Formats: sequence, structure tokens, C-alpha cells
Amino acid sequence: MDNERTSARSRQALIRYRNAVLLGCTALVAFTPTIVLGQENATADTTLEPIVIQGSGAGLDTDNDSKSIVATKTTGVGKMPADILETPASVSVITSKEVRERGADSVEQVVQYTAGVVTDYYGSDDRYDYFKIRGFTPFTYRDGLVVGRTWSGIREEPYALERIEVLRGANSTGFGVSDPGGSVNYVTKRPKSERFGEIYGTGGSFNHKEAGFDFGDNITEDDTLSYRLTGKLQRSDAEYDYSQDDENFIMGGLTWRPTAATSLSFVFDHLDKDGTPSGGGHPRGTNLDRDRFFGEPDYNYDTTNRNTYSVMLDHDFGNGLTFNSNARYSKSDTGFGYAYIYDTLGANDPADTVVDRIFFGGKGSNQQFVIDAHLLYEASFDQVESRTLVGIDHNKIKTDNKSYALYPPIWSGTAPGIDWQSPVPSGVPGSIPLVTSRTNDQTTKAVYVQQDLIFFDKLTASVGLRNDWLDLRETNRIAGTTASGDYSELSKRLGLSYKITEELAAYVSYAESVAPPTTGNEPTVGKQYEAGIKYRPDAFPALFTASIYDLTMENITTYEPPTYLPATVDKIRHRGIDLEAKAEVTDNINLIASYSYIDSNIVENGGTYDGKRFAQVPEHLASVWGTYTIEGNGSRGDMTFGVGARYTGSYYFDNANTRKSDGAIVFDAAFTYKIQENTTFQLNASNLFDEKHIANDDGGAYYYNPGRAIYATLRQTW
Repeated sequence: MDNERTSARSRQALIRYRNAVLLGCTALVAFTPTIVLGQENATADTTLEPIVIQGSGAGLDTDNDSKSIVATKTTGVGKMPADILETPASVSVITSKEVRERGADSVEQVVQYTAGVVTDYYGSDDRYDYFKIRGFTPFTYRDGLVVGRTWSGIREEPYALERIEVLRGANSTGFGVSDPGGSVNYVTKRPKSERFGEIYGTGGSFNHKEAGFDFGDNITEDDTLSYRLTGKLQRSDAEYDYSQDDENFIMGGLTWRPTAATSLSFVFDHLDKDGTPSGGGHPRGTNLDRDRFFGEPDYNYDTTNRNTYSVMLDHDFGNGLTFNSNARYSKSDTGFGYAYIYDTLGANDPADTVVDRIFFGGKGSNQQFVIDAHLLYEASFDQVESRTLVGIDHNKIKTDNKSYALYPPIWSGTAPGIDWQSPVPSGVPGSIPLVTSRTNDQTTKAVYVQQDLIFFDKLTASVGLRNDWLDLRETNRIAGTTASGDYSELSKRLGLSYKITEELAAYVSYAESVAPPTTGNEPTVGKQYEAGIKYRPDAFPALFTASIYDLTMENITTYEPPTYLPATVDKIRHRGIDLEAKAEVTDNINLIASYSYIDSNIVENGGTYDGKRFAQVPEHLASVWGTYTIEGNGSRGDMTFGVGARYTGSYYFDNANTRKSDGAIVFDAAFTYKIQENTTFQLNASNLFDEKHIANDDGGAYYYNPGRAIYATLRQTW
């Protein structure tokens, strides 16, 4: 299989490389970024010859991601690409092949079959990608550069990505500010030094119509200049009335390779979303169809307009020294407005069929410039190998946000309610008051170092240090006040990994995290202890992982309904187990499976929530996805059948643990038929049996899990 051959070549190249250069005398001699593998010079033990840089980032070859569900290397743990087996951390890679097979069209759907990840806990609220890793909202990164939290963030387009890397656990030394539950790194599609392409069309549930393309080629005959163009156009409704889910996405990239040792890429992408945020929820005490709408048709919008410019430079100096620098500038404008039910009695008051509503909206702009530069030095001496990474990071974000809210009469407001038995739109109120208006300026500067030592090709010792300097400034335009704060935070990571055999490795680690606070508060900090084991058989492409962890998070900001304004919890402790398997068992059988257990505990001595479970954190999670391919025979092409099941255990909707969900199983399915060599027809069904349960009860309304959706895709590749 392609992945098996690729893995073998990677291991052989790594073995040759490990014997190439002498060990650096000190970890600080070499400023070090991303890995670029070099070949051993036949005449000199200390000289490395450069090779052509491949894939998306030096040392990270993503070409095999379109052919296999099993990845062997990752940058999900930090700036230094590493063999997943030898890395002392728990990481999952969702390749583009897996995304395509499952028909995932949002990041939330992409990570649904990943260990430790819970999704769909906000039901029919479609504003963000709602998922948690080990019980906490993750920070996201793109090509190693921080984007922000998924909560309140922009919903990314998965078609722009080669892969998505999910790191479970704390690791601020890797990419920077983050929460301890985990982080997600998006790897952008870049031009390749070959001709390739695809075009597809999709149609299905909710009047869904979609077309996309992704192609590229060399511009010059000597492969020094290549391009790539990726795009997606979507027009669709959502599963509730008065809904919309439209998108325009375009991304273009150029890569210049003046020498075999240097690669410079520029990527521009434009994301334009025009959707609706929610159906307004359903009255508590009812069991109505998902398509029932209790919002306000003329006040129901969710828009995003973002332009992103990225530059990525890789250079191999030879003799084990490589340089990498990524920079990104982005500017986005967002806005939303909707009416949603917030009536604690709902339909449980037979004398009153009118339920209260809140009108809530906001608009904002965001400008970000972030740049990272690092040097990587790799050397070996006798039975010891050394990888030293040193870098700097600068991130500047400026935001301007306003929010508007109108509350019901019971809260001294004038927001019109709606009769849930005979809903009739009331029209948009004449005035929805401005409740917040703030500008925020955040500048983060960081210096980091990571040292890996590998002894006898068995024991890997990894140490990471990073110091972030946070400069925050917030202006409250309503109050006419300005607050500022300066913070200096040091985070550490220690890890040991031991290869028991060439296929089996065990590891232990300690890692810390730090996340930027709101002005005037202390940063959110976390720490985690973890131990695990990984198995990667030589017989077939596969990776089996098991880990046990104990993590804590302090100074946590939570958002409680109905206003979802920030509130602070002293400490949350999560202890758990994650099991995951990804395997191409035979040429025609692929399997993905996971199980997670989380023991959640809020620690507030004498506090309101002391001893309670953290909201939206189920005790048990499990999933399995498998595909079976029947090879073609004569005029009949290959047929691939896929089926999956996702189990989410019960969880509390609030930190007071007064409202709780039921555990539920959701089934997915897929079928692909190869019409001819480069033409396929694909059918995907999510929530195949239309299982329905309450995903969120905020005390004022019910929000159900997404219903059944079926989509058909015709794809042509070359």
C-alpha cells in the first residue's frame, strides 16, 4: 500500500540521517525550526546534502494524506515535526482521505471520531464549531500560528486543509497560548511540484447545492514555480425554517523553489459566509420537529467576511541546520442577530402559550498579524541524536466588538414573545439597545526552545520552555474607561518516550498551558500529567494509542445562560483515559475507533459549584468508523461501504448540575462507487436513523442535535 511504502522510506531516510552529523555541544548553539530531512554524504560523516522540500512545511510530507487514513509524522505537538510513535504526547491526525470518506464539511464534523473530543453539545446553534477536547474548549492554530478559540471564532473551511492535527492535553510550549484540554492545528493546502486536480458537485438535504475545485501544476518546466487554486461555492438552507447556509470560498497559492534547499510559498484565501445562527430553540416541555422556527425571520443572520494572506519560508543550510518562518495577516468582519426563546417554564405553563424571547446580536472586526521564526539543528554522535529548536513568536490582534440585546418584559425589557402553538412573527423591534462596545489590543511576544535527545534509538527525552509576554489594552466605549495589563508567563513541558520494540513505545509527560485573560484578570493556567503507550505494526499501516491523564485548569472563564456573560471558576480537574485506533487492516478494510472516559470535578472550596461536574463534559465517549471495499470486476467499478457510530454519554448542561442530557448513539453511513478510473460517485448520510435528543438545555429552551442529512457527490480527478 502507498502508506506502507512511504512509511518504510521515511524510516530508512531517518536512519541514514541520524548517522550523519556530530552532536551539538550545547542546546543553545542551534537556533532551530522545522525539520528538513537530508541525505547522508557518502564521503563525509558530518555533511548533509539538501533535498527538495515537500508537502506542507519542511519535514512534513502531506502527499500521502490523500491516500491513507494513517499518518506517521505530525507537527501537532509543536514547531518541530516528529514521528508520532516516538512523540511523548497524545495526538491524532485526520487526513484529507478520512475527511473525504466521511463527507465532513465542518471542523466540528471532522473531529467527531477523534478520542477525547465531544461535539454537537450546542445542538442547533450554528454560530461556531462547538467541540471540546478533554472537557475544555481548544485553541486553534493554522500552520503553527495561533488563530484563537473555537468558541466565538470563525468556522473554518475544511476544504482548504491538507490535514487537521488534534493534540490532547496541555502544551503551550509548542504553539503558544492555549487551554490544557488540547489544541488543533490546521495544515493549509500548498502548491505541489506536479500536475493534479479535482472538481466535484454535491447536492442533497435542505436544498443543498455545492461545487468545488482543487487543482495545481508547475508553471516552469524545471519545477521551481508552482501554483494551486482551491475553491468552493455553496447555496443551502439549514434544517429549520427561515434558514440559510451559503458560502463563497477561494484560495490561491504560489510556491517558488529557487534551489532544492529553499521553498517560499504565498497563499491568499477569501472566506465569505452568509448564514443564520439558530432556529431560536424549542420551548421546554415540548417535543416538536426540528424545523419549527421560533426566532424572527427578519432578524436572523450570521455573516463572515475574511481575507487571509500567508507567507511560508523553509530553507536548509545543510549540516543539520534548517530555518523556517511563517507569517499571516488576516482581516475579518462578522455580524449576527437572532431571537431565541428564554422561558424557564416554556410549554409547562398551560395558562400561557406565549414564550419569552431575547433579541441578541453583535458585530465585530478583527485584524491580526502573527509571525514565527525558528531554527532547527539536528546532529548525532555515537548513540545519541540531538534536535534543538529555538524560535521567536510575535502576535498582534486588534478587535472591535459591539453587542446588542433586548430582554422580555419579565426582565424589564420589551422584547416580544411568540405563541409556540401558533407562531406568528412579530417583526423586528424598533430599537435593540447597545449593551457592550469594546476595543481590544493584544500583543504577545514569545521566545521558546525545545530540546530532544534520542539515546540508542530507544529513549527520547524532550524538554520545552516558552515565555510569553502579554500586553493587553481594553477600552470600554460605553463607560469611557480604559484598562491595561502586562503579564509574563513561563510554560514548561517534559517528556520521555521509550521504544520497547520498533513497533511499540511507551511515554510519560508533564506539560503546562497558559491562555490570555481578559484585562484585569489573571491568565488561565493549566497543567497535565500523562502516561501512554503507542503501537504501530510493521505488517500494515496502523496506529493504536492509549493514554491516561490528570489535568487541572485554574482561573477559568465560563459563560452561563441566558446572557452568556463571562464568569470565573477557581479550578477544574479532569482525570481520564483515551483509547484510539486507526488501521488499514487489509487493502479493502479500514477502521477508526476510539473510547474516552473523563472524571470531571469543579474545585471551589466553599464555592457554589464545588464537587460538581463541568458543563458539557460527558463521562463516556465512544465511536467507530469502518469502510469495506469490494474491488471492481470487468465493467463494474470499486464499491466502498462505510458505516459509523458515535456514542455520547450523558452530561450536565450547567455547572450547577441541575439539568442533564441523556446518552445517545448516532449512526453515519457512506457509499462510494468508482464509475471509471478518475470518476467517483459518493453518498454520505449523517445521523442515518434521525436520532433525536436534547443536546443543550440552557434553562430557557431546548436545542436538539442535528438531524439526518444525506448528500450525493460526483467527483472527477486528474
